[in-house]
Amino acid sequence: MDDFVNAFLNWDIVREASPILWRGLWQTLLLSVMVVPLGLIGGVMLALLSTVPIRSVRLLAAGWVDLFRAIPPLVLLVFLYAGLPFAGLDIGAWGAVAVGFFLNTGAYYGEVLRAGIGSVSPGQTEAARSTGLTQAQTMTHVVLPQAVRNVMPDLISNTVEVVKLTSIASVVALPELLFQARQAQNVTYNASPIVAAAVAYFLLLWPLVRLMSRLENKAMAGRG
Repeated sequence: MDDFVNAFLNWDIVREASPILWRGLWQTLLLSVMVVPLGLIGGVMLALLSTVPIRSVRLLAAGWVDLFRAIPPLVLLVFLYAGLPFAGLDIGAWGAVAVGFFLNTGAYYGEVLRAGIGSVSPGQTEAARSTGLTQAQTMTHVVLPQAVRNVMPDLISNTVEVVKLTSIASVVALPELLFQARQAQNVTYNASPIVAAAVAYFLLLWPLVRLMSRLENKAMAGRG
C-alpha cells in the first residue's frame, strides 16, 4: 500500500508540481472558454442550414456534419497545424485549435440542435408566422429557445466531452493541464501529477455532470 501511495498519491510531488499544474489548468479553462462557444456557433449554423427548404443546402449541411464527425479530431488538429503550412497557410497553434474544434464540435452540436428543432411542433411555427413574425424571427424567438430547452441534457453532455477533448491541444504544443501533468511525470518519474490532473478535471466537470443528470431526471419525470 505504501508503494501505491508513493507512486500515485504523493502529495509532496504534487505540491512541487503545482505551479505548472495551475498553469495547465488555466490554459485548459482558456481553451474551453474559446472552443465551446465556437462549437455552439458552428452547431447553430449547421442546424439552421438543415432546416432550409432548398434540398441541396440540406444535403450539403448533412455531408458536412458526417464528414467532420467521421474525421478523428486529433488527425484534424494535426493536419491544420502541421499540414496547412505546406500550402502556405500557417494559422498557428491557437488558430488550429479554434478551427479544428469549430469544425468537429460544431458538427456534433449541430446534430443535437437539429434534433431539438425537429422536436418543436410545426404548429408553433405556424402560430408564430400567423402573428406577423418573419421566418428568421420565428426561428430566433420561438423555435430555437424551445429546441435548446428540449435537448439541454444532450448539449451539456456534449460540452463535457468538448472540455475533456481540449487535452488533445497538447499535440500542437499548447500546454494544457494534461500536457503539464505529463511533463511533471517525466521529470519526477511519478504518476501523482497525472492523478492530480484527473482530480482537477473531475472538480471542473462534476457540476455539469450533476446538472445534466438533474435535467435528464426532470425530463423523464415529465414524460411519466
